[in-house]
Amino acid sequence: MRAVLQRASRASVVVDGVEVAAFDAQGIVALVGVTHEDGPEQAQTIARKIADLRILDNERSVSDEDAPVIVVSQFTLYADTRKGRRPTWNQAAPRPVAEPLVEAVAAALRERGLTVGTGVFGAHMDVTLTNDGPITILLET
Repeated sequence: MRAVLQRASRASVVVDGVEVAAFDAQGIVALVGVTHEDGPEQAQTIARKIADLRILDNERSVSDEDAPVIVVSQFTLYADTRKGRRPTWNQAAPRPVAEPLVEAVAAALRERGLTVGTGVFGAHMDVTLTNDGPITILLET
């Protein structure tokens, strides 16, 4: 499992003209990709990292600050661009594997008492954020 975390001062996700998630305070946008070998353990690990990494102001974590998180599925994190000009997506898990694991990441964050918004799996999303710092972190399990 991979995740790209972006610290943001505001963010939103819009699907078909409808805002499905947003925050207007320092928080994290987590783009989450799943590969074939991933399972519940990887989802728990990524969720723990999202919650506990001290990447907010004053070396605080999302858990420390009760900061908002938006989790967005992102199969393109498993793009293979080594050959040619077209990426391949062979390493990305199919929807029946990936969707429940992305949902498990969001659920694990909610179980920690955090405010969590999500995108819509498989939808075309307009993700807008103001990267704060800028701070962008790549996580892998």
